[in-house]
Amino acid sequence: MIKIAPPRPEWAPHKAVWIGFPSHPELWELDLEPARDEVTAFARAVHADGKGEQVLLVAADEEAAAAARRRAGDIAKVVIQPFGDIWLRDTGPIIRGDGVAADFQFNGWGGKYDLPGDDDIGARLAEARGQAVETFNWVLEGGAIDGDGEGLVVTTEQCLLNRNRNGSMSRAEIEELLHRDLGFNEVLWLGDGLLNDHTDGHVDNLARFVGTRRLAIPEASENDPNWQVYQRATARALQHGDIEVVPVPSPGRVLRDDEIIPASYMNFYIGNASVVVPLYGTENDAAAVEAIGVLFPGRRTVGLRADHILSGGGSFHCISQQIPG
Repeated sequence: MIKIAPPRPEWAPHKAVWIGFPSHPELWELDLEPARDEVTAFARAVHADGKGEQVLLVAADEEAAAAARRRAGDIAKVVIQPFGDIWLRDTGPIIRGDGVAADFQFNGWGGKYDLPGDDDIGARLAEARGQAVETFNWVLEGGAIDGDGEGLVVTTEQCLLNRNRNGSMSRAEIEELLHRDLGFNEVLWLGDGLLNDHTDGHVDNLARFVGTRRLAIPEASENDPNWQVYQRATARALQHGDIEVVPVPSPGRVLRDDEIIPASYMNFYIGNASVVVPLYGTENDAAAVEAIGVLFPGRRTVGLRADHILSGGGSFHCISQQIPG
């Protein structure tokens, strides 16, 4: 078997980044325009006055593209590719260490949201940039995994072992596919993800690598709806061995229409010049920006509100997919 180089870690240099731009009024309703503003602010922070990577705002149609150009000006190139929604971390390609765009099957997070264009947007984006594409016949979303660049990947059982993704495929079978198709040679299995996360527990809302074998996980008090989830994740990571766990704040209980929503500072994006942290107007916002900033010396850490993006189910990491340099 040919040895596959795993994806480079997110803190490695990027050539560019795809960022999904809200395009369908019927999906976003009253959140459409404010979500567009939040996405543009994110793009501006990643661009960082020309110090960051090239920003590619991906719009689904001409109307959305025009709205993106009006807002972004010269900080971004607008790309038109039809898609269902903006969650390019999950539907976009995962660029391996050998430069090949790995394109996996996408089934709307286990059949929850089947939207036209989401199943092949990854291959189309990669092919438009002249990337070699290799397609695989099993379901995997980019937000379900996070790698440290040295062959270690973290994921959750709730997502990757969920029967709504790949049927009765076993843990060993999933590990073999992660090795065969993405080059990961070690898997850290966490348990469940955040409460009410429609992705079935994507790890990029729970735990993120911030260095080789160095994993950031929130910590929280008992009034946080996810405090036990964080505790169990930390215990799993420490039991795995030779992993440093770095505690960061949690936003706590965040509600929309009286329902707990999966707000997480872990959905930050690591750009060439900036680390962009989603904020939700809670008392821990400033502390989260400070704590995450300490982990990335040499980069500016920016906290930006993401309330309206979150209304669609995710945040900055979820709507972006980097193209390694």
